[in-house]
Amino acid sequence: MFRLNKLTDYGIVLMTYVAKSPQPSLHTAKELAAGTKLAPATVGKIVRELVEHRLLLSHRGVKGGYTLGRPAEKISIADIIEVLEGPVGFTECYSTPGCCELEPSCTVRSNSQVISRALRRTLEQIRLSDLIRPLRLQHAASTREGSVVSITLTSGRTQ
Repeated sequence: MFRLNKLTDYGIVLMTYVAKSPQPSLHTAKELAAGTKLAPATVGKIVRELVEHRLLLSHRGVKGGYTLGRPAEKISIADIIEVLEGPVGFTECYSTPGCCELEPSCTVRSNSQVISRALRRTLEQIRLSDLIRPLRLQHAASTREGSVVSITLTSGRTQ
């Protein structure tokens, strides 16, 4: 099962909350915690990472807070995942070569790399702006080999 850790999941929730606001809106850590129902300590940890990698910008001062580092249309879900979790990959050996003793003789390694690249491309094409409203899969086109080549979302964007 492909799975994100909780902090990454919460990071996507937090970024979506900020993206839903009229731009440019400043959000304090306290407001982010209240608005997302996340613990303040968790928000602080996530915000530090997102600011360090410039997905969020920090504005200091009495009327300070956080804003998106760039427009929501230019932030991919892959960007957020990589900041909070590391490189996107189907298996660990894709993102961390040399981590497995079976790697030199692995019979599924090349297929795992193909899946990892497809997963990464898909996550790169889904934008933070797409998460502002519910998404539904309307159509998934396939080749004879069964590979999904395009996905049409209700927003009208084709992935």
